Formats: sequence, structure tokens, C-alpha cells
Amino acid sequence: MRLLLYNIRYAVGGGPSGAGYVLGNQNVLPELTRFIKSVDPDIVGLIEVDTGSIRSRMVNQAEAIAADLGMNTSYETKYGEKSINQILPIVRKQGNAFMAASRVHGEKFHYFDTGIKRLIIEFEMQEYAVFLVHLSLKYRHRHLQLRRLYDLIEATEKPVIVAGDFNTFWGENEIYLFMKAAGLKSANTEGLPTYPSRSPRKELDWVLYQDGINVTSFQIPDVRHSDHLPLICDFDVE
Repeated sequence: MRLLLYNIRYAVGGGPSGAGYVLGNQNVLPELTRFIKSVDPDIVGLIEVDTGSIRSRMVNQAEAIAADLGMNTSYETKYGEKSINQILPIVRKQGNAFMAASRVHGEKFHYFDTGIKRLIIEFEMQEYAVFLVHLSLKYRHRHLQLRRLYDLIEATEKPVIVAGDFNTFWGENEIYLFMKAAGLKSANTEGLPTYPSRSPRKELDWVLYQDGINVTSFQIPDVRHSDHLPLICDFDVE
């Protein structure tokens, strides 16, 4: 199985924030899609997906990419139901998305109790489960979110993969105890940075896995379609 994790930054490109972050860049989504297709993934986890705002010209990026890949997709706004972000233009269409080549079982949406970005997408595959997350920019909120994530992992009977943008500005030191408690290992054994894509210095994006998952290959391609680099993880289930 091949998992692709990618923070695509709403398909506005990898340059500095500015007008393009609001106005969008219609040339980026086709480039992103071509790259994703070239990877030939079985599972795709996308962070920062525009689900149909004026920035994307009302295009739901999750549905557009999934259609080109011939995959099923599930997506949701990454803010809690009571968040003011649910009524703000553009922002209310910002979410995360999961895609799979085979039919997905037991799709669930969970929400953290703290932070602005609260969405957790859980998918139960036949032999394992996957959690897709985008953690808070605030250090204190991230640790409260990790506690909630730990509880969800503990309640899962199958081997677990946790993938996402953890915003770990201090690297593995931030999540070391969480990983130990949950029995998780990083597929990125060399601790390679993923952000910013033009000159990576921070390890913000993670693919973590439990015993029962056997990682056979891991890559971080040098592509600049976003301000993050993508992660490719090949694995099988024992």
C-alpha cells in the first residue's frame, strides 16, 4: 500500500503569503493533480483543501482531485461546528480530505476540544485504521489535542497510522512522549524537514505507525506545488 500525505495549501502555490492566498492560482491544482497521479497512491491524505470558495472559483478541490484519481473521497471543514470560522467567507470552505482507491469502512469525523483547527478524520480499513489531523499553531493547544488523539488511538483495536501536519516547530521533541505512550514510530527515520518547501528547515508533517504496520519505503519528493513537501510512505500490514 502507498500513502501520500500532502499539505497542499489550498492549491495557491509555494510562494510567500499575499494576495494569491485569497485570490488563488488556477494553474496550481492541475499541477498538483498530475503529481499525485504520478505517485500512484492507494491512500491520499490532503491537508488544507479548498472545498469550494471564491478562491478556488467554487471548485471543490477534494472532489476534483479524487475524480481525476478515480478514488472515493471524504472531506470536512476543519473547524468545530460552533466556530465563527463556519460563517466566514473562504475560511468556511477550508478543510482536510481523505481519498482511497478501495472502499473505506467506518468513516468518522472527530473534533478536538481546543484550538482553531479541530478536525480529525478517521477511516477504518479492513486491517488497519488511519487518522488524519492538522494540529494547532499554539504549543499548549497542540498538547491538549495530542491527549485527545491518544484516547482515540487507545480505543482502536486495529493497528493505527496517524498522518498530518502536526505544526511541530521543535520537531520530534514535541511529540516524543505522545509517540511512546501510543506505541507509534515515525516513517521518517532520518527526521528530514518538510517546511518550507523552497528551503526545508522544520519537520512539521508526520506519518506515524504502530506495530502491525510494516513500512517498506519512505520518500519526501522535492516538489514545490505548496509551501510543504509531500510525504510518500509504502507499507504493508502484518
